[in-house]
Amino acid sequence: MQSPIFIGSEIYRNSTYGSKHPLAIPRVSTVIDLCRTLGWLTPENYRVSPCAKPSALETFHAPDYIAALQKAEQEQYVSDQTRDRYALGTLSNPVFPEMYRRPATAAGGSMLAAELIRDGGIVFNPAGGTHHGLADRANGFCYLNDPVLAIQTLLNAGLDRVVYVDIDAHHCDGVEVAFHGSTNLRMISMHEARRWPFTGTLDDDAGGAAFNLPVARGLNDNEFSAILDELILPATAAFKPQAIILQCGADAVTEDPLSRLTLSNSSHWNAVAALKELAPRFLVLGGGGYNPWSVGRLWTGVWATLNEFDIPDRLDIDTQAILRALTWNRSAGRNPPSHWLDTLRDIPNFGPIQDELKQDLRRLAARISW
Repeated sequence: MQSPIFIGSEIYRNSTYGSKHPLAIPRVSTVIDLCRTLGWLTPENYRVSPCAKPSALETFHAPDYIAALQKAEQEQYVSDQTRDRYALGTLSNPVFPEMYRRPATAAGGSMLAAELIRDGGIVFNPAGGTHHGLADRANGFCYLNDPVLAIQTLLNAGLDRVVYVDIDAHHCDGVEVAFHGSTNLRMISMHEARRWPFTGTLDDDAGGAAFNLPVARGLNDNEFSAILDELILPATAAFKPQAIILQCGADAVTEDPLSRLTLSNSSHWNAVAALKELAPRFLVLGGGGYNPWSVGRLWTGVWATLNEFDIPDRLDIDTQAILRALTWNRSAGRNPPSHWLDTLRDIPNFGPIQDELKQDLRRLAARISW
């Protein structure tokens, strides 16, 4: 099989949603820099993401919404009517200079990734994973929905059994709305209970297409291992997928400010390693993640896992310099702990498996049909 491909772009390096937005931090650019300095990223395994054209985006998104998004970028202004209709120019989805080009580049990367794995392979697009975007409006920091566009690309290529796994701390409401009742896609989402967007309840099966597992705050590595072994892997394998898409949001780890889950990044890496064995086509996307150190380290480890690179116990001086140069305007960023600066791997967070989680896993496991 061809070596894994990394899709990136320099547009993410100098683009921000605004100084006070959770996405003011560098993310993809940090991953690119870390991987290059570690010798893991070369011209042979790196592809520059294209910026998707409106015609490509309109295979899912409404043409009038795409036109409004482009106009807002061009004018750097939205009217009250546009704000109300399309949720553009809000606190969550503000007006900023690259508000069309940046998400369109992420979407173009995910569609390119789906094309690259049409005949088999592994692709990582850390800028992808914008799973809240709706067909005709922005939603939850997501102007577009690149997972939906990637799934559509695979289905249009003739595949009829795709599994979408989402381990972001927030439920993949946009993907679920797009594929409610689908017989060609199986969605499996683990997300924090009673957190925005407040969808994805245990009883919500999206018309038979989804397994939703809301989890309590404080989720630890042992509990995630149980979720992986008792739900994610068997529900995936039972569908006999021709392709798997993993949304690998980094906001479920301990240090993230927008969730109360307490995983170490090894949980995500274990999911990547296990899922890549279950289908001939594997696409890994980014997603949430609002601590610049935890995001950069986690997604760099994802790339190492996809390639089966050894992750060093301690980073060399040049690689540490990339992490030491990061800044964050939250109090935790003023005095970052040493492991944010000198290693990729978090300290494991082991703990007991709560009885409620055991019961929920049994309920969902009963739905898995082989």
